[in-house]
Amino acid sequence: MPDVKHFDEDTALARAMDLFWRRGYEATSVQDLVDELGLSRSSLYATFGDKDRLYRSALQRYCHAEAGPRHDRLEAADSALEAVRGLLEGIAAAPAAFPDRRGCLVVNAAMERVPSDSATAEAVAAQLASFEATLTRVLRRGQERGELDPGQDAVAVARFLVAVVQGMRVVGKAGADPAGLGDVVEVALVAIRRA
Repeated sequence: MPDVKHFDEDTALARAMDLFWRRGYEATSVQDLVDELGLSRSSLYATFGDKDRLYRSALQRYCHAEAGPRHDRLEAADSALEAVRGLLEGIAAAPAAFPDRRGCLVVNAAMERVPSDSATAEAVAAQLASFEATLTRVLRRGQERGELDPGQDAVAVARFLVAVVQGMRVVGKAGADPAGLGDVVEVALVAIRRA
């Protein structure tokens, strides 16, 4: 008789994602995962593989759940400048909204796992490339509509914004004051506005 799973894989993956996001990869033991997910070790391994594979699955889920909607909002906005403003202001406000300072799981993965885990490095690089491509499309649309400086290279500006966003996430996780991050928002917007 085949084993029947008595749990929802997506719910378990969401809980694993939240645990890795709160604690990080290294600080999360297999026993922590067993306890958080309410699974036996054998069920955990049979369903998700080892801790590394579960982490990468959790990271992929995060990218779909968190980054996907953010990209959709950027693409759907009527104004490229306001889309970028909304993105940056949301990141500036995040430290106050998340007092546990969990930051961004992609940034956390880049800082903690990329140096030693090539599969995570590939996942992080793919997510950042996707973010850059989304921003490039939004910026080009803003240039076509006369909102943004048409003389600027949209790809270079998108790369700049990716770096700004990731930097804001790092200093936000470190406890930066939202008002100080607001200054970063304004400087970034000045850099991309039409001259």
